[in-house]
Amino acid sequence: MDAPSKETVDDLSSLIGFDTTSRNSNLALIDWAAERLEGLGATLRYDFNDEKSKANLFATFGTGEGGVVLSGHTDVVPVDGQAWSTDPFHADVRDDRLYGRGACDMKAFIGVVLAKAPIFAAANLREPIHVALTYDEEQGCLGVPGLIADIQRAGIHPTGCIVGEPTDMRVIAAHKGGRIYRCHVHGVAAHSSLTPRGVNAIEYAAKLISHIQDLADHEESKGARQDGFDVPFSTISTNVISGGNGKNIVPAACEFFFDYRFLPGLSPDHFISSIQAYADKELLPRMKARSAKAGIDFECIGRIPPLDTQDSDEILKLALALSGDNSPGKVAYGTEAPFFAEIGIPSVICGPGSIEQAHKPDEYVSLEQLAICERFIDRLVGRLSH
Repeated sequence: MDAPSKETVDDLSSLIGFDTTSRNSNLALIDWAAERLEGLGATLRYDFNDEKSKANLFATFGTGEGGVVLSGHTDVVPVDGQAWSTDPFHADVRDDRLYGRGACDMKAFIGVVLAKAPIFAAANLREPIHVALTYDEEQGCLGVPGLIADIQRAGIHPTGCIVGEPTDMRVIAAHKGGRIYRCHVHGVAAHSSLTPRGVNAIEYAAKLISHIQDLADHEESKGARQDGFDVPFSTISTNVISGGNGKNIVPAACEFFFDYRFLPGLSPDHFISSIQAYADKELLPRMKARSAKAGIDFECIGRIPPLDTQDSDEILKLALALSGDNSPGKVAYGTEAPFFAEIGIPSVICGPGSIEQAHKPDEYVSLEQLAICERFIDRLVGRLSH
């Protein structure tokens, strides 16, 4: 089995040591990475959130037009309620694997890139290598739009982007788009012995959720199909719900979150239009017949465009050549890649580790995958050098 360099293992271990769960700041990690990159001669750009508690970092090695972006998100999902064998924020190497929160999703790729940064600095590059580190990807790709806007304002026009989400180092050219919605059902409280005087927010939320499940069933049985996806149809599900404040009180409020993942080429508006129409035509008249205060609000809190990189795009040809793949794959999960593609930077996904390990207790990346990623980056530097 191939083994990665000590530098990669050390850098990945350091990255895991930063608790960048999305609810926390990522500034300590960003400062650490920025000091490393700037010390090697990279030009840095920062983009902060409104509270200045989180930042995107965009570092450039080399000069001139074009170049390739190596992009990764710095945030990780929570470990709350998970049974870990070891401290999730302390890297543990055993059995040819490196364990820790974010080990595969996706600090492994960042660790390899940072370990290879001295090679970027020493190379005689004919076009730049850019390193992009973002925040709040796990919250619905909330951070990357700021980075995109910043490089647009700066007139930076890379020719391609490789997003290092875990793909077992397979090149991925397409994924589904996604939308995440919050729905707030406003009812009217009443004593449970006087239910006709109230509007039960939980019950009306349940009707909406049932309609959402009907849409999901329709897509699974009769919806459009695209070959190459492990789930070849669009999906929709309700994932979080809360409401009520007493066992004998008709609930005045209920809130739930749902998301849908739609195939490239399909309109994302179909699902929310159907849900909104059901609320407006079927539920709201009944609710308002009891109280004008009743209502249903929808808010889109996350937007992930679909990715559909074309065979003719040079970044796809390059990534296939670097990896040795014969053809690209497709995945159901979303990434930051299409945000780059939307502004004319064709993008692919290729990174170490398996998505099967992401978000789980005892998350890990194999040492062999890290070594394969190192070779991929070495070949990239060779392709971009004189």
